[in-house]
Amino acid sequence: MTLVPVTMKVDLAKELTEELNIEEVFGFDLHGIHIGFDEATVVSWIIMAAMAVLCFFLTRGLKVEGKLSKRQLLLELAYTKGEAFFKDLMGPKIHKYIPWLMSMALFIGISNIIGMFGMKPPTKSMQTAAAMAVTSIVLIEYCAFKDKGIKGRLRAFTKPVGIVTPIKVLEIFTKPLSLCMRLFGNVLAAFTIMKLIEFSMSMILPPVIVPVIFSLYFDIFDGLLQAYIFVFLTALYLEEAVEPIDPPKTKEQKRQEKLAKQERRRLKKEEKQAKKAAKKAA
Repeated sequence: MTLVPVTMKVDLAKELTEELNIEEVFGFDLHGIHIGFDEATVVSWIIMAAMAVLCFFLTRGLKVEGKLSKRQLLLELAYTKGEAFFKDLMGPKIHKYIPWLMSMALFIGISNIIGMFGMKPPTKSMQTAAAMAVTSIVLIEYCAFKDKGIKGRLRAFTKPVGIVTPIKVLEIFTKPLSLCMRLFGNVLAAFTIMKLIEFSMSMILPPVIVPVIFSLYFDIFDGLLQAYIFVFLTALYLEEAVEPIDPPKTKEQKRQEKLAKQERRRLKKEEKQAKKAAKKAA
């Protein structure tokens, strides 16, 4: 009776190790340096190629006027909904990056659920998650420097007070690290939990029923949820990057400042006149 659990434990550990390892698919040597391409890279290429081919066929024969096909109506509806979602999060300065965010969401979403088709998800690799996080932070900093200039961006590190400057500088590194670890950790955890459930429940239920039930959450819902969280945080960081250092002043605030400046000038003028009068009296 004690042999079955031990065998299951060994098999589970072995299978998890095999599934989590990102092995090299092919490679070559160049001047003594080995250049290899692992499963995450190859599967990423397959996903990008499939997305490119699909976009090519879906966008053929689009019309501006006249009777529109159901395919075009569906595409326009999907894009309009996605664009409206990001417009609510982002200001007009960075609306031009919405297609990039939507493309990133599609890539991450497909990468997370491609394990259902017998391929290893690229996001199961730390390098893939780190590459997407670094790409996001580079775009964020580019928008910040482009919008505020070098001096304005450097001055933003000292707001609201100069003592927070080290923390603001540290955020440049913590933001991509957070994006990377959140995506990689959740995808890895979902895969591991799914395998544990399969091994534990397969002794009770038929092996076909268990994966179908739990994969609806761990393989589909959780995978799409992580794509949503990644682009949602990136959109928030982009909006924060172009946020004005000093909030715009209202008309009432400008009027009050103007009156205060006039009052200061009047007081200075009266002070000078009082000094002159005192000198004459002396």
